[in-house]
Amino acid sequence: MPSLKNQFQTQLKKITDRPGLNKILQNTGWLFADRVLRMGLAFVVTIWLARYLGPEQFGLLNFAMAFVALFGAIATVGLNSVVVRDLVKFPEKTSSILSTSISLQILGGLITFSLIVLAIHFLKPEDALARAIAIILGLSMVVKFSETIKYWYESQVQSKFVVWAESAVLVLFAAIKILLILQQAPLISFAWAIFAETVVLAIALIILYSIQSKTSKIWQPQLCQAKTLLRESWPLILSGLSVMVYMRIDQVMLGQMLNNEAVGIYSAAVKISEMWYFVPIAIVASVYPAIISSKEKSESLYQQRMQNLYDLMVYISVFVALIVTFSADWIVISLFGDAYSESGFVLAVHIWIGLFVSLGVASSKWFLLENLSKLIFYRTLYGALLNVLLNLVLIPSFGIKGCLIATLISYSFAALWFDAFAKKTRKAFVMKIRALIFRSLYAA
Repeated sequence: MPSLKNQFQTQLKKITDRPGLNKILQNTGWLFADRVLRMGLAFVVTIWLARYLGPEQFGLLNFAMAFVALFGAIATVGLNSVVVRDLVKFPEKTSSILSTSISLQILGGLITFSLIVLAIHFLKPEDALARAIAIILGLSMVVKFSETIKYWYESQVQSKFVVWAESAVLVLFAAIKILLILQQAPLISFAWAIFAETVVLAIALIILYSIQSKTSKIWQPQLCQAKTLLRESWPLILSGLSVMVYMRIDQVMLGQMLNNEAVGIYSAAVKISEMWYFVPIAIVASVYPAIISSKEKSESLYQQRMQNLYDLMVYISVFVALIVTFSADWIVISLFGDAYSESGFVLAVHIWIGLFVSLGVASSKWFLLENLSKLIFYRTLYGALLNVLLNLVLIPSFGIKGCLIATLISYSFAALWFDAFAKKTRKAFVMKIRALIFRSLYAA
């Protein structure tokens, strides 16, 4: 029987040209290594923190983090991709673009913080601790402007400096959080630690940029530049909001409709389930250039490589899901302890969402190549709305299980069933179905 590595390489050979296979594997390996190192450390700290706090307090912290995350797109003003593109296209306007973007994001951060304060007082009028934690975490939105500096490094193809800064700050605050646990600090201390981490990273990025940038004109915000950026970024704000609702509304609604303990049980499983999502992202990012080149060569080759990519996503997802499903209880108890024993069932179901996440990541590239980028927004929006609606209906009757069903259905709709409704996307739907029934295993 061929090894898993050999099967993986064989499938990649079907997607890419053989001469470029090693390069793709190396690139994927670097992406894996960086992400695994950072996520691994963060996950270890999360486990330690979850064990220390217990399901109820851990759930409260995750509720507040998910709640604040819903507003993140407003703070960034949807400028991510727009700024990177403009920095590459207009290097002579670097100072103007950066300073204008920073100004807009400072304003966006202040607006976001105000919205968070108002919304949390409305949702949790009698829970002073929940309000305090959400407000502390909400302060991090004010320093979101530092992400603009990341865009500059990305445009300069020097993201390694950002990685170094982020890794250093991550290690520092991992140690601080562990120290707080050993000192038996209260829950609110960890909220302050999370906020301080964003501030320190922002300062580190600003210092790095001031040292490495060659321009002496650092602050040049321009009204006309702001209008140009906002004209193109506002649709991305809506898209970003849809994405965050789609990804985090389940934990917010669980906390609002049930209790913090339910959020703790649910979020512990989700932390494990989502750990491997970087794998399909890294694979797709690595093979994307080969798929672009195939489209230029021939339509049949292009379609075949997309089909092979979907097949690979399904193989990996099902492999991971089967292993986790049959060992879910053992994984949860081993990592988080007996207090989180109910998370085993959640993990056994939630891990299958990764199958649709993988298909969604792969098809997003297909949408872009087919000039259907608007449909990416629509499928995310409809998935988010469906998630909210199903949670409203199912959580009161079925609790955590209802939330699981709602999340699974909404993810499957956005990543798979959405494609069946439009003529332009039906081709992608057929390819996904072929992958899901493992047609490549028995097709001639």
